[in-house]
Amino acid sequence: MALQINATNPEHPVLLLELPWDVPLEEWPDEYLVPLPRGISRHVVRYARAGSEVIAVKELAERPALREYELLRDLDRLGIPAVDPLAVVTGRADTAGEPLEPVLITRHLGGSMPYRSMFETTLRPATMHRLMDALAVLLVRLHLAGFAWGDCSLSNTLFRRDAGAYAAYLVDAETGDLHARLSDGQREYDLDLARVNISGELLDLEASGALHPSVDPIEFGMEICARYQGLWEELTRVSVYPAGKYHFIERRIRRLNELGFDVAEMQIEHSSNGDTVTFVPKVVDAGHHQRQLLRLTGLDAEENQARRLLNDLESWMATQDDYAPGDPLAARPEVLAHRWVRDVFRPTVRAVPLEMRGSMDPAEIYHELLEHRWYLAERAQHDIDLDTVVEDYITNILPKVRESLEPASAE
Repeated sequence: MALQINATNPEHPVLLLELPWDVPLEEWPDEYLVPLPRGISRHVVRYARAGSEVIAVKELAERPALREYELLRDLDRLGIPAVDPLAVVTGRADTAGEPLEPVLITRHLGGSMPYRSMFETTLRPATMHRLMDALAVLLVRLHLAGFAWGDCSLSNTLFRRDAGAYAAYLVDAETGDLHARLSDGQREYDLDLARVNISGELLDLEASGALHPSVDPIEFGMEICARYQGLWEELTRVSVYPAGKYHFIERRIRRLNELGFDVAEMQIEHSSNGDTVTFVPKVVDAGHHQRQLLRLTGLDAEENQARRLLNDLESWMATQDDYAPGDPLAARPEVLAHRWVRDVFRPTVRAVPLEMRGSMDPAEIYHELLEHRWYLAERAQHDIDLDTVVEDYITNILPKVRESLEPASAE
């Protein structure tokens, strides 16, 4: 069978042809590989370079490779945080003509880390709580979209920094299934698997001495269930309000937006006696602040980063002479947002030398600077200009931040 490359982009097959497909992935020469930290996988996985792209290459049988490729494409269309599928390569054979396993190729998620690399320096319990929050949000987003993961675990997730928290991305969809809607039983099955998997992974870390002594693996496994249930309840519960108190509905929508979720549809029913109103929101995928920031500024950021940048944008807009909400003659928010990006965001980020940023993207850099500005202002008891903040951050903070974010070498 001849070598075949099924790709999402017509440019990728040309770049991928340069890779040594006639060599088992485990034996690929170092010249093709990129030394990035890898998580545990039941398959052989390597990071390689294809043109300007860093890609993850995973060997597995043809049918599951094609199935996972299509599932990842479905998740991409739904806007779910998952690795980007690029191609499936089939028809591989070594120089003697013996068949080799096909491979699934995904784009490397920049700035991301597998959980084991994060535990190379013992994580504080507070950081682990944030990881559980991120994983719970990811699982809720998948379930709202009708996706049953079938193997939710820390090993099958990548984490990126997101304005002091973390954002979780699905990295393995091999066991997943997409439905129009999940039953309670399907959701509970996924959640129970997550509990068992996470407890097992943390017990393994405990045995190796990489777990903080105050962390109970079983309790943290249960924590994902509690955090998931609390978030799911808030997103899907039916609310009954007194008639005429429509601001309660607005308050509920705002609370959902603060969690990062949008309300696509609302079902509102009046009781027969007219005393109460029943409100049923149809909550859709997270990313409320991401989409708002992208619409206003063109900046693509993680959800918490977007929330923080929007807050700074709104504060800055309030200082502008031509900012007058409701005045048809005032500058539109999009115009002011473009000015903020041009005059504030980009110059501030560019003031931090590129070689000193490590794996932090511009949105995370700007968030860090906002955090540092708040700290300096609290200490000084007066406002601090951004130029002073940048200078102090580069001198006193960035070296420590880079040290904590430096990725480990692949084993």
